[in-house]
Amino acid sequence: MSIKKVIHTGLAPKAVGPYSQAIVAGGMLYTSGQVPIDPATGKIEAETIEAQTEQVMRNLQYVLAEAGVSFDRVVKTTCFLADMGDFAAFNSVYGKYFPENAPARSCVQVAALPLGAKVEVEVIAALG
Repeated sequence: MSIKKVIHTGLAPKAVGPYSQAIVAGGMLYTSGQVPIDPATGKIEAETIEAQTEQVMRNLQYVLAEAGVSFDRVVKTTCFLADMGDFAAFNSVYGKYFPENAPARSCVQVAALPLGAKVEVEVIAALG
């Protein structure tokens, strides 16, 4: 018996490397970081930080749903921004997905993100 279960949905972008969209282990869901790839095209279509954040959160929403949970079960997020100057604009979109009881969070600026993305977010969620 495996200690982990791989989660995959065709509604979110395919992995661009040797990793899974998410893993279930020990009653928790661990997602890989999602960048704003449009699953229909396999490319980053959105240009603004707001539009890229929306795409990232939609991608995460589909991965969470495939595991049978939603954003209200998220206990921790890690957010990566290519430019901390986008922090307020990022928060304006991110906050819509956590209207109350927001999870714990780390948010850092990084030198670069895959495919030139402006934002990447990963989550940890408790399963029911």
